[in-house]
Amino acid sequence: MATFHFDLVSPEKLAFSGEVDQVDIPGAEGDLGVLAGAAPLVAALRPGIMTITSGGSTQKIIVLGGLAEVSDKGLTVLADVATSIAELDREAFAKDIAEMEEKLAEKEGSALDRAIERLDHFKVIQQHVTSTAMH
Repeated sequence: MATFHFDLVSPEKLAFSGEVDQVDIPGAEGDLGVLAGAAPLVAALRPGIMTITSGGSTQKIIVLGGLAEVSDKGLTVLADVATSIAELDREAFAKDIAEMEEKLAEKEGSALDRAIERLDHFKVIQQHVTSTAMH
């Protein structure tokens, strides 16, 4: 399988850099699977799980928004937050979700719609993390 270069950058660190077989990205308009030779594009990310496949192994990274750019040089993801599922502080994440739920009552209209959508994304991540921990 052909490989391509992938960089995952967050404000804190260069979270990943190397040759990969495939990267699955949670795009704002739907999930994207990027392979070598993909057409150039720029896509917004939604909170979700990014899967990096390289040499037959996979690595799952939680991203909480950002941008992805596919170019002739490969794939670059600029993530607002990028945390390996293995490194996630599950208690802090659950606390963040509880705080988001409490703040829903303060919002209305389109702000409420956006807050509910973001909360739903976080709950999907939490469900995925919980089911992954059981296997």
